[in-house]
Amino acid sequence: RAAFERWVLRPRMLVDVSDTTAATTVLGTEVSLPVLVAPTAFQRMAHPEGELAMARGVAAAGTVMCLSTIATATIEEVATAAPDGARWFQLYWSTDRGVVQDMVDRAAAEGYRAIVLTVDLPELGRRERDLRTGFEIPENVPVPAFLALAERAGVKPTDINWLVDNSLTWRDLEWLRSVSLLPLLVKGILTAEDALLAIEAGAEGVVVSNHGGRQLDGVAASLDALPEVVDAVGDRAVVLMDGGIRRGSDVVKALALGAQAVLAGRAPIWGLAVAGAEGVQRVLELLREEVELALALCGCASPAEVTRAHVARTA
Repeated sequence: RAAFERWVLRPRMLVDVSDTTAATTVLGTEVSLPVLVAPTAFQRMAHPEGELAMARGVAAAGTVMCLSTIATATIEEVATAAPDGARWFQLYWSTDRGVVQDMVDRAAAEGYRAIVLTVDLPELGRRERDLRTGFEIPENVPVPAFLALAERAGVKPTDINWLVDNSLTWRDLEWLRSVSLLPLLVKGILTAEDALLAIEAGAEGVVVSNHGGRQLDGVAASLDALPEVVDAVGDRAVVLMDGGIRRGSDVVKALALGAQAVLAGRAPIWGLAVAGAEGVQRVLELLREEVELALALCGCASPAEVTRAHVARTA
């Protein structure tokens, strides 16, 4: 949040904003606002229907849901819950390439429109808050998708290390590109160098993300890292950002720094916890209303009109 406070909006006056819209297009998918729902694990900890309710709420709001590898519903169940919804699949790279191939193939068969490969987990970060609170996944939270993957990989479900391959390199990304026709985005990019390597390996986009700040202390906030990546990538690939999105004005700041859209994780989960699918839909509708208001007050009739001239850094 401190990063968003460092950047301020620079509104322009006497611009016709009588027909302002937050709608845009991301990787060929029309969305009602430049906010997609980030992959979030174990959603039945927030609501009994978990990812199924999330999928319905996101579809009703007219944007994209990114399903986590570590979900409490399967790839197929989520597709069935919201057959008309736009879906991406977030991939953690298993040490078993057969498992990777299986997940990618199933996502393609069920109409998922992109693969989002998370690359910032060569090791699990030391998450001190979880250690202090003794956080564990409750035994009554069903994880059928995770159990099925563990069985396929031939490992114990309690051991998640098989989802973290610290030998992963850009060559593996090239292999993934060769076995899937779906658009590929690389999530966890914070530098220009890695953004360019991702594109060279065949990615259609990158997600600027520091994994909620939970992997490595001392790294840049996603918003602060965004301009470097955008300047390096240019128009060669889609650049998205996640981390810290709470308000419509946050979204406009990210757009001004070059993101085509953002991903939000916590806010949709809060809506899910309060009111299931309807709560998710309402949170996203509220964000859309706030984005449209912020756009209009900045003198922009659409996300495409936002430029870097609409923000300034104060510190």
